[in-house]
Amino acid sequence: MKELKGTGVALVTPMKENGTTDFDGLSRLVKHVSKLDYLVVMGTTGESATHSDDEKEAILHHVIKQNKNRLPVVFGIGGNNTAVVTEKLVKFKTKGVCALLSVSPYYNKPSQEGIYQHFKAVAEASPLPLILYNVPGRTGSNMTAETSVRLSGLKKIVAIKEASGNLEQAMQVIRRARPEFMVLSGEDMLTVPMMSVGAAGVISVLANAYPNHFKKMTDAALAGDFRRAAKIQTLFGGINPLMYEEGNPSGVKEVLKQMGVCGNDCRLPVVPVSKSLSGRIHSQMEEIKKG
Repeated sequence: MKELKGTGVALVTPMKENGTTDFDGLSRLVKHVSKLDYLVVMGTTGESATHSDDEKEAILHHVIKQNKNRLPVVFGIGGNNTAVVTEKLVKFKTKGVCALLSVSPYYNKPSQEGIYQHFKAVAEASPLPLILYNVPGRTGSNMTAETSVRLSGLKKIVAIKEASGNLEQAMQVIRRARPEFMVLSGEDMLTVPMMSVGAAGVISVLANAYPNHFKKMTDAALAGDFRRAAKIQTLFGGINPLMYEEGNPSGVKEVLKQMGVCGNDCRLPVVPVSKSLSGRIHSQMEEIKKG
């Protein structure tokens, strides 16, 4: 799965003020990020939690059409009901998609054995290579390095988006997982540190707005030029925390609105950022322009 190296972007879902999908905005966004390495549709940043299956399918098909085979496409199918997830996977039509992203079960907080058995069942049902997604801040439970390494032994599972924020944990997975298994940063500001110890890249939020910066950063890191990669990454030290201050993807949607790519509307319970935060985001955008 060399397609998963470098920068993948966790695409936002542009919306109209009434909460419906803004397909024109989505077209502009796909064009805006067209120089990245791959697209991730209907992950957390795409507001997958508040979209119906029919809406997700329509959004995926639109992205595939607009992408025109330029970039590999990853699609998110996950949940905390193993039977429902596996049923969706069995029915999934794979055309135009290279891999699937599946989040660790949330809310019911399973044991490590439960997480393993969930993903084992998911892998057996999946028609495509599978990327695990560990994001304890949202799921309420951490998938330990031991569990990730154990799951890496299942050939259908090819990578993990590691968003625990724990560099030591990521290092353990990198060191102990099967050689071809890839660790991908799920935290924009940990991308270069993780790549310096063997991660293959990032699935990024900020790459929605700054695709060229992130592409140059991960290309430099993959080439072993970590000094250059780190210099690019430091540009985002001021803006990155603002992306999550009032919820994701409201922060990055505000950046995209100020760039003229799409609007900043979200689907409840997520709302656009406050006027105060919008102003601070603008100030940081100006700092990034200065380089």
